[in-house]
Amino acid sequence: MAGQVGLFGGQEPTPGRVGPAVVPDALRAVADRLPETLHLGTSSWTFPGWTGLVYDRPATPAVLARDEGLAAYARHPLFRTVGVDRTHYRPVDAERFAGWRRAVPDDFRFLVKAHDHCTLATFPRHPRHGEQGGRPNARFLDPGYAVDQVVGPWRQGLGRSAGPLLFQFAPQDIDAMGGPWGFAERLHAFLAALPPLRAGQGPFYAVEVRNPALLTPAYADVLAAHGAVHCLTVHGAMPGLRTQWRLAGCGRQGAVVVRWMLRRALSYEVARARYAPFDRLVDPDPETRSDLARLARAMADRLLPTWIVANNKAEGCSPRTLAALAEAVPGTA
Repeated sequence: MAGQVGLFGGQEPTPGRVGPAVVPDALRAVADRLPETLHLGTSSWTFPGWTGLVYDRPATPAVLARDEGLAAYARHPLFRTVGVDRTHYRPVDAERFAGWRRAVPDDFRFLVKAHDHCTLATFPRHPRHGEQGGRPNARFLDPGYAVDQVVGPWRQGLGRSAGPLLFQFAPQDIDAMGGPWGFAERLHAFLAALPPLRAGQGPFYAVEVRNPALLTPAYADVLAAHGAVHCLTVHGAMPGLRTQWRLAGCGRQGAVVVRWMLRRALSYEVARARYAPFDRLVDPDPETRSDLARLARAMADRLLPTWIVANNKAEGCSPRTLAALAEAVPGTA
């Protein structure tokens, strides 16, 4: 029996082990012209809607989550990183990290989220946190826990494939975090107690905040002092990219990190319902695309390694978002 017609034409292979989709020559040529310092990737990789875009055949999220799914993803010419979200909800061990490292090429660098026990001052009232909901978190900015459960396994397992380790501070009660200045002081003590790393092509620390009031001069100085990087976040809860860049002192360190997460005026729940199964651009955002394309080119001219990770909920389909972004980077036309 003949296979299905794929999204880029041609025949889908019969069911079997998942592999990479056929990439059009024009897109491959665009990828070849991108700066070597630019790492583009998606936020996670386990989406069945990407059949024909990233994967050569239909597969369930559980199958795509295996090393074979990651290996197929990493063979796409545009993708030189991926955002690992599952580590935000539960730590993984060095062996699991090592399995991911073995699945990707030598020049691939992971952007890994740290376990949220490091970054929640108080546990949210959410079923995931059970009876802890509403209670103070003793592990908040605890370097001992972070080194043992997060930093150690990450460095040991990923080795050469480690890129940014992202400490994402969800929107929460600022007073519980110590207020803007108290938070900066606690962040300083936390980073000072971690194994020292400086931003660049290798492993380093990145910080993402979702309370704009935390973007203070003290916060910027703390990051600069420890070689850490503010993660620029395209999200309705945060100021625009230019404002974040200025307030957080971006460009003072040896790398730039961007996460293009969510279109303004949409919640994750609304975006998920609107965009699933994440196989097409539903709400193109040419303004953000243009800003990020210029940023990517400017950072390449300064030889600053740059990570740009796109979420499906940015425009509807992150592989298509990144393809459009890559085509817009000056010098790749």
